[in-house]
Amino acid sequence: MSKYPLVSIVITYFNKKEYINKTLNSIFSQSYKNFEIILVYDDGNLHDLKLVNFLMIKFKKKKIIVNKKNIGVSKSRNKALKYCKGKYIAFIDADDLWKKNKLYEQTQFMEKNLASFSFTSYDVVNIKGKLIKKRHVFYDPSYDQLSKKNIIGLSTVMINKKILNHIKFPDLKTQEDFALWLNLLKKGIKLSHIPTALSSWRLTKNSLSSNNLQKILDAFKLYYFYQKKNLTLSVYSVLVLGYNKIFK
Repeated sequence: MSKYPLVSIVITYFNKKEYINKTLNSIFSQSYKNFEIILVYDDGNLHDLKLVNFLMIKFKKKKIIVNKKNIGVSKSRNKALKYCKGKYIAFIDADDLWKKNKLYEQTQFMEKNLASFSFTSYDVVNIKGKLIKKRHVFYDPSYDQLSKKNIIGLSTVMINKKILNHIKFPDLKTQEDFALWLNLLKKGIKLSHIPTALSSWRLTKNSLSSNNLQKILDAFKLYYFYQKKNLTLSVYSVLVLGYNKIFK
């Protein structure tokens, strides 16, 4: 067990030039310094690539992978995993933010508890960083609990790399992280919660204008094709998930 194991940070970039600088600054400002960044540039338009390259100069351990065309977040993250050298993988969306002690507290938790997977509470903020609300997590979810309500934010997650050698993100346009969490639970992997808020999810134009129909279709695929529920249970699960997201 190492006190400061290498952490591989995975970011996928698509049309986030308004936000990427603050996201990268929140990583650069981490009190924990033993990390590398794997950024997948998944934007068919190369206009932002020069900016991304410039912003990444300050990082010593880094790799930028440029996709020839947009292939989506699932395939991009799975591609990034092939280049990760760290003991742990931490994900962050290109418009989210980390608190300064995020990596330190989470790696210490992983090492102390020999955890395979951990996630944290997080803040919801506007584009100026003003707090809108807090999303608290109080428990390690079971499969049944999580399938009814996804309480895990991608940018709060840290996973032991060994886990992802055999389980990948499924090929969905949305809900891909949710599908992975459920698959991990089905494999018997404990998803350990950390009650402290160590990340901030920025509520941006993109997050507000996401295609709700696509989310519904992907949620149905998740339950019917990936979780092997029958038609009735799949439709019911989508309805429960939607209710919990809107009203709870």
